[in-house]
Amino acid sequence: MPGEETKLVIITGMSGAGKTVAIQSFEDLGYYCVDNLPPTLIPKFLEFMKDSTNNIKKVALVIDLRGREFFEELYNSLDAILNEDWLEEQILFLDAKDQVLVSRYKETRRSHPLNISGLPLKGIQEERVIMDELRGRAQRIIDTSDLKPKALREKIHQLYSEEKETLFSVHFVSFGFKHGVPIDADVMFDVRFLPNPFYVEHMRSLTGLDKEVADYVFKWKETEMFKQKLLELLQFTIPLYKKEGKSQIVIAIGCTGGQHRSVALSEYFAKEFSSSVKTYVTHRDIEKRKVD
Repeated sequence: MPGEETKLVIITGMSGAGKTVAIQSFEDLGYYCVDNLPPTLIPKFLEFMKDSTNNIKKVALVIDLRGREFFEELYNSLDAILNEDWLEEQILFLDAKDQVLVSRYKETRRSHPLNISGLPLKGIQEERVIMDELRGRAQRIIDTSDLKPKALREKIHQLYSEEKETLFSVHFVSFGFKHGVPIDADVMFDVRFLPNPFYVEHMRSLTGLDKEVADYVFKWKETEMFKQKLLELLQFTIPLYKKEGKSQIVIAIGCTGGQHRSVALSEYFAKEFSSSVKTYVTHRDIEKRKVD
């Protein structure tokens, strides 16, 4: 398995929307590019990518319209790709307005692949129906209606050039519900159901940063079950937030006062993810020593 994530960009979209310009742009960015790879061959191609001896870390595949059965095979392959944790995949969908696509077909004197002997507009409308689900699964959609080839190349370079990539980070925030919830949290978890060290008198003035308190929090069966379930959830969702284009995800964990349980758990999860993503941890209410 590769030592670092391999990037896979699947380029697809409406016929005439600019896929040829797109694949040329990815070649300029150093991607290993394959045009019109049949979906049935994607699993075999993944095996080739996974081979550590080939040293391929950036791949772009162009998937063109071939019909409904073709895309059913593609969706099966996309589902398989989601299970590859060594792979950072993204679908780039190129689109354009119908009248623009019709104009482009007239300029090139080409026939639409779905309506070779008829008018381009009918083929375009049928293609939109077939492509609708794939468009919905795309992480990036570029409307090329008003883009010349040069502008499209610049757009792709702007989005995919490594030198301009934004560093993704995960920020864990512990807090106390009695002091109010964080307004900047993307997701929030309530751990007030866990045994509270506050009611152990000699731990009352300590915090979740102290080993004695952390050991107390984690010794319970319910804490272990919650920890494992949340860990699995975050391992699944964090890469999806990154793929969506977020530069940061804020995960808030709250207990009653924000001093014991939420602190210990925030520290644990920040440490767990620190080897795979840039992590930060903030304990918002740790110094608020009010009685719970």
